[in-house]
Amino acid sequence: MIPEYRKQFNQEFSDEKYHQLKNILTEKGGTAPGFRVSESPIFLTKEFEKKLIDASESIISQIKAMPAELLQKAIPENCRVSNDTHQPHFFTIDFGVCKSENGTIEPQLIELQAFPSLYAFQKVYEETYCEVYPFLSEIRNPMSHDTFKNYLKELIVGDEHPENVILLEIFPERQKTAIDFALTEKLIGIKTVCLTKVKKEGRKLYYENNGKLTEIKRIYNRVIFDELDNIPDLHTEFDFREEVDVKWITHPNWFFKISKFLLPLLKHEFVPKSYFLHEFPEHENLENFVLKPLFSFAGSGVNLNPTKEITDSIQDKENYILQRKVFYEPIFEDINGDFAKAEIRLLYIWRENDERPILLENLGRMTKAAMVNVDFNKKDAIWIGSSNAFFG
Repeated sequence: MIPEYRKQFNQEFSDEKYHQLKNILTEKGGTAPGFRVSESPIFLTKEFEKKLIDASESIISQIKAMPAELLQKAIPENCRVSNDTHQPHFFTIDFGVCKSENGTIEPQLIELQAFPSLYAFQKVYEETYCEVYPFLSEIRNPMSHDTFKNYLKELIVGDEHPENVILLEIFPERQKTAIDFALTEKLIGIKTVCLTKVKKEGRKLYYENNGKLTEIKRIYNRVIFDELDNIPDLHTEFDFREEVDVKWITHPNWFFKISKFLLPLLKHEFVPKSYFLHEFPEHENLENFVLKPLFSFAGSGVNLNPTKEITDSIQDKENYILQRKVFYEPIFEDINGDFAKAEIRLLYIWRENDERPILLENLGRMTKAAMVNVDFNKKDAIWIGSSNAFFG
């Protein structure tokens, strides 16, 4: 994929430049990334980029046409939060880089969510690649740093003073994505606050800001709500389900509404056929499908080779889907002549008065393992981990 850029990158690559890349990211973030940073960006053609965007636009149109009552069914009763919004503030969509039956490289939908990924980090990551390898500036994302910053600040901070807006996470200092929190703080001037530090008085929420109790009016939410139940001895003053005078960016209900729940409902040539487990037809072969729980994060609970014994043993079949297997094509050549596979996440924002979301940036993930998760790779592998896609 764009062989001239791959060739030039591989010729210019060195361990020194890789360390330089990581050191610049650490310096800019004030902390090192808690996840593996890939040595290489992902190079893809403009033709592939068009396929990505056309598929995304079709999926967005299909979601917009879905009745609100249908989407409400995706929210577990114990996770329902009041004051829902008519659309999410964030929309992200993952595609694997695959090969079709006729041999062309094409995207295949893997997942989608209305939850913010590493927006601030990915912009800085792209810029840092261009600092270390200046020739990449020829094919970088055309959106300027200032435009990106203004979009994100308008969405998250809105008309409020930044001190009344927080990035909310549970034990943020322990999260692998802490560098993104730090870069978000620098970019738009808000503080990161742990859920355990939020104070509640009546319907109002507060946090301690430089020794002063400060009202929270908007929350840039990074808490995975359904994971809170798995944290032992968690004590908080504020429960998500309580009615409070705060604006959610984005509202927690959308984490469930834009999720694997939608996969069986979407149709497109780049959307693999999916079924809810309880609706899986007899004519389909289980060997051709991946089993995924509806409510999980970062690939947990995914079974690449489900058996009838496994699926029969599941009690809550409506909370699982079977998605037709797609095969990531190893086309990203490293300096040793080995090849990595990849997936691309498109990072959109969806402003409240806009009909459609706006594409800001992308996030790439590279692997040499069966799943696109760094934990599944051999420890000495290269061209794996978090990346960024350049289209030329």
